Amino acid sequence: MEFLTNKKIVLTFITVLFFESCSKDEGYFSLNETVDQRVEQSLDWDSKNPERELVINSDEYTIFCMADSHVGTTGNLDRFFSIAKESDAAAVIMAGDLCSGRLSDYDVLENHMPSGDSLPRFMVAGNHDLHFAGWNEYFSRFGSSTYFFTVRTPAGSDIFICLDTSEGTLGKIQFSWLSNVLKNMRQNYRQCIVITHNNFFRVKQAESTSLLPEEISALAELFTTNRVEMVITGHDHRKDDRLFGITRYIVMDPLEDKADNAGFFVLKIRKGEIKYNFGSFE
Repeated sequence: MEFLTNKKIVLTFITVLFFESCSKDEGYFSLNETVDQRVEQSLDWDSKNPERELVINSDEYTIFCMADSHVGTTGNLDRFFSIAKESDAAAVIMAGDLCSGRLSDYDVLENHMPSGDSLPRFMVAGNHDLHFAGWNEYFSRFGSSTYFFTVRTPAGSDIFICLDTSEGTLGKIQFSWLSNVLKNMRQNYRQCIVITHNNFFRVKQAESTSLLPEEISALAELFTTNRVEMVITGHDHRKDDRLFGITRYIVMDPLEDKADNAGFFVLKIRKGEIKYNFGSFE
């Protein structure tokens, strides 16, 4: 028992050293809240604001999705919004690591966002968005990172569930919330799609935050039991497309300006069925 305790202390110490060595900026990975505290804030925000629903007059619609823009610079972000508008997208999904967490980068990000009237947007926080105690900036500007939205068409409706995995775990409160949403609401919708930042299956070797194997197992079972058709993520900066059980897991390329593989993801609902493709700026 003493050995295990000492081992935990050593691992904790190494982890602290790792994060301190990642950046020369003081407060780089400064968290002022736990995942449960963020989720409680998000759910409270949800309870005080109208439910998010898109009403589409056609039986077909398209949603453009991106992740890992890492603002600072905004060249690809601006192009992404422009292409989405030109393609008559019903909305855009922004799946985390939108900026560095710095106040100045949040200012840039917000200034380059289209208005919700011209292009509805649905966002979740990523791990980089929390750096420099960035959750307060995210929440004060964009609101909840744990919520669902629905898309209603003349032929039927679909549900999109947005989750906060920015700390590498859903936490107890969010997992319970997700379970209840799936149990009580899933049967009312044609397609069920989950949006979050952290990918479930490792695409490349990296020290970046990953979900725990036990949590991935529990979520995969939950998704199978409740017929979740697709999970859309970013985080690993390399696109991936795989089927596990009945659920398709998507990882998007980064939107970041400096990325050689910069890209996005296009989700299409046609005759109630999911169609999709990966997009690039080439």
